[in-house]
Amino acid sequence: MEVKNIFSHLPLDSSEEVFEQIATEANVRIERIVSSGHVTPDGSWYDQLETEWVLLLQGYAEVLFENELEPRHLHPGDHLLILPHQKHRVVKTTSTPKTIWLAVFY
Repeated sequence: MEVKNIFSHLPLDSSEEVFEQIATEANVRIERIVSSGHVTPDGSWYDQLETEWVLLLQGYAEVLFENELEPRHLHPGDHLLILPHQKHRVVKTTSTPKTIWLAVFY
């Protein structure tokens, strides 16, 4: 097995948010997500079939849940458990430094 670093090989082009699959097995998927000022488009909500556990590794982000008035503020080390069909959207990410997430879907 090859040793890799979650902070290495960050995308140079920041025009699109990058979703990279790290590992997958049966009903589990692990991804690195690199955001650079990216947010969920206005009026759109994530409505996922899976549970998602997400950990913010670098940068800063704000996540708003449909039934809440104020977003959750995430700093490095903060994590959230998002249940299936719990509608949410990303309302802020930093570009300097890039926002790096580790997401586990199951």
